[in-house]
Amino acid sequence: MSAQLSPSMTPEASLSAREPSSDVLAINPVLGRLAMVVTQDLALPLFFRRLTVLGAEHLPLEGPVLLAPTHRSRWDALLLPHAAGRRRTGRDCRFMVSIDEMVGLQGWFLQRLGCFPVNPRRPGPSSLRLAVEMLQGHQQLVVFPEGRIQQDDEPLRLMPGLARLAQLALAQGVPVQVLPVGIGYGHSRPRPWDKAAICFGAPQPLEGDGRRALASFTYKLAAAMQSAEEAARRAVGRPRGAA
Repeated sequence: MSAQLSPSMTPEASLSAREPSSDVLAINPVLGRLAMVVTQDLALPLFFRRLTVLGAEHLPLEGPVLLAPTHRSRWDALLLPHAAGRRRTGRDCRFMVSIDEMVGLQGWFLQRLGCFPVNPRRPGPSSLRLAVEMLQGHQQLVVFPEGRIQQDDEPLRLMPGLARLAQLALAQGVPVQVLPVGIGYGHSRPRPWDKAAICFGAPQPLEGDGRRALASFTYKLAAAMQSAEEAARRAVGRPRGAA
């Protein structure tokens, strides 16, 4: 889920609260390796008959990165590490996850796999501060700008949180790259032995500050995500408009 700053919150004020460092969100090495084997060597190959990765040349191998994927299924969270994770780029995908998902045993595992929570309804400065700290540490963050899973063919509607996070990072001197990502499946709701594809677009520059710059960036990012998703859907034989 993407975090949002309140309109009155300045970049400096949003980081003023002193919360635990992102060091506490280090990935557990044992669970990290186990999750990689279970998801990438077992779950994905057993469920999907073909996985296609497009635009991998756009993935930076170093420096701070924000991945902005379309959100079509819970499988998205497994496809992204497969296509952009440790085996592909030498770096992990760190997910910003809804606080509703970070509860119980699931939350225990997610936290130890490097995920960190955000309240999508009232995101606080602590989540933003952790995100900026991670970007300062040249990590690769994943934020779903749509905020929730969308399985229809309606035009993309992005929440402004990712753009605000990118602007906040730039205000702190962090030259973050924002990559649009499109994900496509053979069916709107993936089924066993389906096809899946993920497409990485070219980094989108964020220029200027203020609301007008944010609105312009969000519009361009949505268009780039849409284009990437259309490429992914063509790769699985389900272009836009198909059932």
